[in-house]
Amino acid sequence: MPRVTTKGQVTIPKEIRDALGIEPGDEITFEEVDSDYKIRKKEPTTADGEDPFEKYRGSADSTQTMPERMRRLRGEYPRNVGDENDDENSRSNA
Repeated sequence: MPRVTTKGQVTIPKEIRDALGIEPGDEITFEEVDSDYKIRKKEPTTADGEDPFEKYRGSADSTQTMPERMRRLRGEYPRNVGDENDDENSRSNA
């Protein structure tokens, strides 16, 4: 059972940290619920309280499909459709 130190600190058990996704450096909040409190992992924010990921929203806008973008990221693009692998597959199925 965790105990509160003289500085008001408490160790959150590993099972709870894992379940909440809490890692060193994360901020948590205590929310009053009826006569109890809930502990929650606080969502990341910048110093002014903004969502740090907001500036990246929509940055992947493209006319390419997701598979096309993933192939490009993996260095598989452009891919020739109907290449020698298709011939090997058709031979092995015969």
